[in-house]
Amino acid sequence: MVKYVIFDFDGTLADSRRVLLKSWNILAKQYYFREINLNEMEKMKKLSIKERGRYLQFPMFKMPIVMPKFYQLYRESINEVKLYDGIAEMLAELERKGYKTIIISSNSKENIMTFLKSNKLTSITNVICSSSIFGKNKLIHRFLRGNNLKPSEVIYVGDERRDILACKKTGVKIIWVSWGYDSFEVVKK
Repeated sequence: MVKYVIFDFDGTLADSRRVLLKSWNILAKQYYFREINLNEMEKMKKLSIKERGRYLQFPMFKMPIVMPKFYQLYRESINEVKLYDGIAEMLAELERKGYKTIIISSNSKENIMTFLKSNKLTSITNVICSSSIFGKNKLIHRFLRGNNLKPSEVIYVGDERRDILACKKTGVKIIWVSWGYDSFEVVKK
């Protein structure tokens, strides 16, 4: 029986495309990466993370240097991040039905907590974050162990291939949302 619903943040609960785009383009100018517009961002949904890195002229080894700056820029525009339609009502309904909800994300905890507070979303009981975009399976494992839960007692809701892979590694079932950052072509395997 499912007790917890774990959500990804960006692209699943929150429409952060414009803020991500704005933050990225500031860093792209500074570090000589490729700048992009909203139309290109939509096209990139069909690319893997590695393909996106090549397209953006972004060497992945620079991630530890760039991501803290990226999330600082994101934080400065957090008021521009919006909930997708129906999310607040869905979270309230899950709470009403007795499910506990948490967020596991590669965004910063400070950004997410600020967003939750400003949107008066009180049903989410925990926010767990990692600076690694490939470490969600470890966070899920840690959450399961720390709460004495079996994989069958949680379900994850995410929008990217890496969410699906993390769930496969942990044995947790996943619900994929189509409005996020990866297209069906990327996740269908």
